[in-house]
Amino acid sequence: MAFPIKVCSVCGEEFELTPDKPGFANRCPDCSQPEGDGSGTNPAAAAERNAELNQARRQAMRDLLYRKDR
Repeated sequence: MAFPIKVCSVCGEEFELTPDKPGFANRCPDCSQPEGDGSGTNPAAAAERNAELNQARRQAMRDLLYRKDR
């Protein structure tokens, strides 16, 4: 049984959609690879960075929404 031939939505290349292909079904295997930010694969460090960014976003929104005009 042949697998369906798809066209990548990112680069436009044709690829064979196999059941064990990682990533998105509309992207070729090369475009489905996760983009690395050079920080390695440490989920705890990534969660800590996200928590710090989210705290800064919340603080900025709070400052913008509830500031008192003088």
